[in-house]
Amino acid sequence: METRERTKVVLLACGSFNPITNMHLRMFELARDYLEDTGQYRVVKGLISPVGDGYKKKGLIEACHRLEMAKIATYSSDWIVVDPWESQQPEWVETAKVVRHHYEELVATEQNDDEVDTVKYLKKRRIEALTFESTSSHNARRDSHQLKLLCGADVLESFGVPNLWKQEDIAEIVSRYGVVCITRSGNDAHKFIHQSDMLWQHRKNIHVVREWVSNDISATLVRRALRRGQSIKYLLPDPVVCYIQGHNLYSAESEQKNADVILAPLQRYSGASSS
Repeated sequence: METRERTKVVLLACGSFNPITNMHLRMFELARDYLEDTGQYRVVKGLISPVGDGYKKKGLIEACHRLEMAKIATYSSDWIVVDPWESQQPEWVETAKVVRHHYEELVATEQNDDEVDTVKYLKKRRIEALTFESTSSHNARRDSHQLKLLCGADVLESFGVPNLWKQEDIAEIVSRYGVVCITRSGNDAHKFIHQSDMLWQHRKNIHVVREWVSNDISATLVRRALRRGQSIKYLLPDPVVCYIQGHNLYSAESEQKNADVILAPLQRYSGASSS
């Protein structure tokens, strides 16, 4: 009996990572276990994309530090990497555009790999010429990758916050790419999907993953502990803790950064809706 080849999946997590925590990393492991347990997918890569400074979120420290901490946190991983593109943009970039960018990068990489594989195939078979039909059939044997947005249930519920997301962006993410949502304490992802006509329409493209080992670590709580001089050991990878201490990050002053600034998406979409 022929075994069906699993679809290769790349998981993309966007967010502040202010700072990155063990829970952020745990989400990737949970998502990979869940998808591969279906027998339909093989997760080949995880991408962490820290948001740029232009997001203007209260307490958001410089992207260079958040990017470096994410790199340090994933140093020992053999499949999760950090991508700097989003964090390096001069203005805030919508999540849909970030997903689109990484998907285009993925497609370009696949095309390059196909070209290399075709050359190797020709050399191996010592064929002088390969017709278009045979090339097409060779490339067709390669299953294309899928890119899915990895997030927590709080992000899924934020889809319902007025002026925080464009409806067309939500539709593109859930319909074209798909979402893997990790549930957290106090969040009911299934209920929110049921209450949203758009999410319900694309519910088969939204994978809800339950974290049975309770883990309520959040970057907000970590920053609060740091402001109060309390220990954050075992909440973050040790090298990240050392980096924070070495650069004296997260103080009462840093928490007030952007306090008087409107969040970038609210500023952009509120202006568009009122015009």
